[in-house]
Amino acid sequence: MQLDPRILNVAIEIDGKVSTYKNLPIKATGSKLANTIQSEFSITIYNLSRAARDHIINETSPLNLPRKRRQIILYAGRQSYGTFKVFEGDIVQTLITQPPDIALTIKARTGFFFMGDITSTSYAADVAMSKIAKDTAEGMGLTLAFEATDKNISNYNYSGAKAKQIDSLASAGNYNVFVDDDKLVVKNADQPLTNTSASLNKNSGMIGIPLVNEEGVTVKYLLDPNSKIGGLLTINSEMNPAANGSFVIFKITYELSNRDGAFYNVAECRKLGIWQKLI
Repeated sequence: MQLDPRILNVAIEIDGKVSTYKNLPIKATGSKLANTIQSEFSITIYNLSRAARDHIINETSPLNLPRKRRQIILYAGRQSYGTFKVFEGDIVQTLITQPPDIALTIKARTGFFFMGDITSTSYAADVAMSKIAKDTAEGMGLTLAFEATDKNISNYNYSGAKAKQIDSLASAGNYNVFVDDDKLVVKNADQPLTNTSASLNKNSGMIGIPLVNEEGVTVKYLLDPNSKIGGLLTINSEMNPAANGSFVIFKITYELSNRDGAFYNVAECRKLGIWQKLI
């Protein structure tokens, strides 16, 4: 069997300048959720130069004022198809390990910077949900993916952290609202995103046997660029036919390493037709 080398790259943006780190040992763990809970990752980079380490540590320190937005993007893939974006978020903390294997571990969350940004929003008349979502996305520097049934909202007003306005949007109806990297996604809670689907069987990277629960399925598989939170996952398991069918992914947990160890994700899914609303 011919090897298909793994790829993990990290880009860090500070003050509009992006530094990309490639061909270094990198490990990453994290989870992304299709609800209002912030997705978060922990990314460890080995063998950085002393200058690069010092720059990242100093610039991402919470003591470095004035407060600035500092972002990190994780790209992953294989040599056969290249890389895709796995995660994009705001840097929360940077830790350094003890010698001899000096490494930086960067912790990040989606929307973290906007937890400290306060906003006040109100509309004088009835306003479409899509309009509120559009304004919310623009206020957080996000693009909007609106795939929900639109409706008018009466007397909408909000005051508080920008990031928490997502909770307000989610409570406006049977919606599923979440930040996925650089997008604000709004969709009907029981529907998968359009044009976002993946198929899984023993020949396409499934690891072990899917586990069935009262809501759907939990399944482990090799990293797949087509698998997205809020997207459709179709499973075909010979060992557990009860797990077969189409599901909506509401959580993906990642375990990634480009040198050794894991290179997979675990998807938690709900069966189409019984998914009422994400908690």
